[in-house]
Amino acid sequence: MPAGSPLLFEQAHILCYRTFDIAEEIDLERARKALSEDSRRLKLSRENSQYIQLPNPPVAYELGRRPLALRGGPVTVDATARLFDHGAASIILRVPVTPGTTWETLTQVADELYDSQALEDLARELVEGVRHTIASATQGPHLWDQSESYTVIFAERIQGNPSAEELLQHADIARLLLGEVGTPDLAPREREAVTQVRFSYTAHDLVVVDWNSAFVYEPSGSRDIPDLLEIANAQLLEFRYYDERLDKHIARIHDEVQARKPGWTTLFRSPYRSLARETLGTLVDLNEFVERVENSLKIIGDFYLAKVYEGAVRRMRIPAWQASVTRKQQLLAQTYGLLKGEVDIDRSHILEIMIVALIVLEIVLAFIPAFRH
Repeated sequence: MPAGSPLLFEQAHILCYRTFDIAEEIDLERARKALSEDSRRLKLSRENSQYIQLPNPPVAYELGRRPLALRGGPVTVDATARLFDHGAASIILRVPVTPGTTWETLTQVADELYDSQALEDLARELVEGVRHTIASATQGPHLWDQSESYTVIFAERIQGNPSAEELLQHADIARLLLGEVGTPDLAPREREAVTQVRFSYTAHDLVVVDWNSAFVYEPSGSRDIPDLLEIANAQLLEFRYYDERLDKHIARIHDEVQARKPGWTTLFRSPYRSLARETLGTLVDLNEFVERVENSLKIIGDFYLAKVYEGAVRRMRIPAWQASVTRKQQLLAQTYGLLKGEVDIDRSHILEIMIVALIVLEIVLAFIPAFRH
């Protein structure tokens, strides 16, 4: 690539992901039956992709073309839904990039898409339709008020066919991923922080992963890397969802224990019995959830796609959320042990009262004949 020549995108698009938690679990086979015939299971196609296993591959189906309002005028986007067995649904909006678009212009478009309310509204409208369509395949249906967003700038051809090294030297990838428009140059340390998680398999492909966006230069056109980034984003959403759910359950236990006062009725029924049962149910649900999320993707080989996925997991801070869920899970298990202990103590008190009552009854019955004489 000649020095100083502009970087023009000849074939590219922007993949905007909005991921929602819509159920405790989705039966993917039943969902496929409820969907159109063009639904399909995710299958990685890249060489050596067999070393990444998807035990229950997510299901995707097309939602058609939809208009999206942008500052430069409305554009038509291709919409796709992808369903995960752990209860997440991802809406993918594919925004076309006009051939000949400059790097600066694409940065402006990306900046708008990162925080586009129109895109958010469209995604929520589409996910409501998805929920209605697959209602029979969901367990514990709901729609969490929070969501996860991720954006992938996917380039297949750039004028001059630059190498990965040339792009890193001449393209302002950090500004593109941050959506920084009209600001002074980024500090070298910030630029390096944004682009530190980067990978190349050949001299002419490049992946740069940030916490909420990624740049993928893939002349082969393979969508494997965006698919892996989507899976990681869905895992992040699920850990965030259960982290909040655990917070609420632990707070409710505290409030109910503080609110309950001992009385004569507690002699016959423990005030913590139902609370202990609910806590046990939450722990069982949580164990199933963690297993489904962790098993959504298994790595059995150390190769390129695995490195990209593991780098994305670290960059999205998924281990921190997973550790938080694990810590609260352990706290909840300890709390359940305390509640169970209180229930057992109350039960033993009831047994002691019954034994004393029987002894008193036997004494009374023994003295009744004496009183008659």
